[in-house]
Amino acid sequence: MTTPVQKAPCLLALDQGGHASRAFLWSATGELLAQHEVAVATRRIGEDRVEHDAGELLATLRHAIDVVLVRAPPGQQVLAGLATQRSSIVAWDRDSGLPLSPVLSWQDRRNARWLEGLRAQESRIRALTGLPLTAHYGASKMRWCLQHLDALGPVQANGTLVLGPLSSYLVQGLCGGAPRVDPANASRTQLWDIATRDWSSELLSLFGIDARCLPQSVDSDADFGEIRGVSTATRLRLVTGDQSTVPFLFGPPSSEDIFVNLGTGAFVQRATGAEPVHLAGLLSSILCSGRLGTHFCVEGTVNGAGSATALVAKGLGRDEPGLWRDLESAAAIVPVPYFNAVSGLGSPFWASHLHSGFLGDGSPLQHFAGVVESIAFLLAANVIAMRVMNPAPQRVVLTGGLSRSGWLCQRLADLLGGPVTVPSVREATVHGLRQMLGVDSTLVAAATTDYPPRDNPALRARYERWLDELAGRGIRAAITSSTQLG
Repeated sequence: MTTPVQKAPCLLALDQGGHASRAFLWSATGELLAQHEVAVATRRIGEDRVEHDAGELLATLRHAIDVVLVRAPPGQQVLAGLATQRSSIVAWDRDSGLPLSPVLSWQDRRNARWLEGLRAQESRIRALTGLPLTAHYGASKMRWCLQHLDALGPVQANGTLVLGPLSSYLVQGLCGGAPRVDPANASRTQLWDIATRDWSSELLSLFGIDARCLPQSVDSDADFGEIRGVSTATRLRLVTGDQSTVPFLFGPPSSEDIFVNLGTGAFVQRATGAEPVHLAGLLSSILCSGRLGTHFCVEGTVNGAGSATALVAKGLGRDEPGLWRDLESAAAIVPVPYFNAVSGLGSPFWASHLHSGFLGDGSPLQHFAGVVESIAFLLAANVIAMRVMNPAPQRVVLTGGLSRSGWLCQRLADLLGGPVTVPSVREATVHGLRQMLGVDSTLVAAATTDYPPRDNPALRARYERWLDELAGRGIRAAITSSTQLG
């Protein structure tokens, strides 16, 4: 009797982000068979509240899956990976799976005032979690839900309340079973100990969160189960954070590379190996654990990237794509300096209660250029902070939507005094996820656009004036000066 030959599985990469739910299906040989994107709505309420409808995020993700699986070869199994927004949390009923709260976005800071009451414990919290004390992370959001949402009380009394990262809600919604959470997303609750790689009883007590409300902490590549109700047998084999896949873009993470992923926010990451490394002003983040090994990185966050350009374009009453086109074609322009504190000033400064604003007058294009330049300044400050690690980094790799801007890339190269590289494939989250699922992504690195640095004293002078402006507001970081640039 002949044993049938087992076909290699197709791969399904799922990316649930702040703007859309996306699905990408590849054949076993690496051919992209299908991709689909469904837009999601974001509610912004005042300066500090940013949320999504939890049911909508799950429904749009499932719809994207259904669309692409139609293209899967008959009878061929599919292995899936899911990447989600870190630090976004939701409350739901573990029995029914129904959400009890909106998704409080990673950008949401509604409970910042309450969190200030824990400022005396900040050093201990950072030692356990690798994170500074900020309302961007999940714990203070969970406290807000418990304090303000009446629907949670009866469910908690019944023992079926779950408070957890968005990834855990989506996994249970797709696959059923008990709520589970991967390390990259669990760590962003600020309730997870990076040394023990599990929930911290000390932190749970400090934030007033009942351990029974949390999903089970598991490895990144745990077997999360079959995705239910789809036309093709699809097993979810990897769950992680959207930014946590980026350092895998070219293969196993290397400390020689600094990755900058530019989206709504911008995230700067440098791998540190199997152990966390603590640098002043930066995060110590876990990328994954399990059969892939345990990988950590140092990380910086720029909260106002794409969100800042969109906000200012709207305030100027101008079409954002048109402003980008004008900026890219401008032969010479003097930006109006912009103090970029959109969604709070992130690393390496950590000042959450500042207000954004322009430091001068000019044309709409000069104002827009100032916003883009402010992103380059914030990125440079984070890269400088990472350069104290040995050995020296060999390249800075830019991915994400804003990496399409040659104007931004060139100014970052000029500031850093070293080349900036932009891969031809900018879908860093999904291609990093694909690499983590076991597919060779050599072709991702084949074509790049390189921006060698140019001498730009006017730009560096504006950077120093920007640092002086920060210092005037009482904000300093350990290493930010242009004397450290390159």
